[in-house]
Amino acid sequence: MKIIAMFFAVLAASSAQTTAGTIEMDVNGLVCAFCAQGIEKKLRSFPATADVVVSLEQRLVAVATRDDLDIGDKELRDALTDAGYTVTSIRRESESIDAVRSRLKEGAK
Repeated sequence: MKIIAMFFAVLAASSAQTTAGTIEMDVNGLVCAFCAQGIEKKLRSFPATADVVVSLEQRLVAVATRDDLDIGDKELRDALTDAGYTVTSIRRESESIDAVRSRLKEGAK
């Protein structure tokens, strides 16, 4: 019985980790509001996307994912590369998209 309980505890913990929360990408080539709009439209087309933030100043693109859904790094990199941008890094954070927005606003001051 203890083994079964441990199994379900591990399963619950691992499925909680499958939700990415917020995916942050450092992106080169962001130069104008049109770039930001195009990226936002492209990333919102993914079923797992809940919200998108694009910062031209910080060269940062952040994607919040829907609960229990994810977007693979390759899919994200391919989407932005195909649009003419260079993704230099991808990080998965537990920080909310609203916290990312606040951080970006603070950095812009």
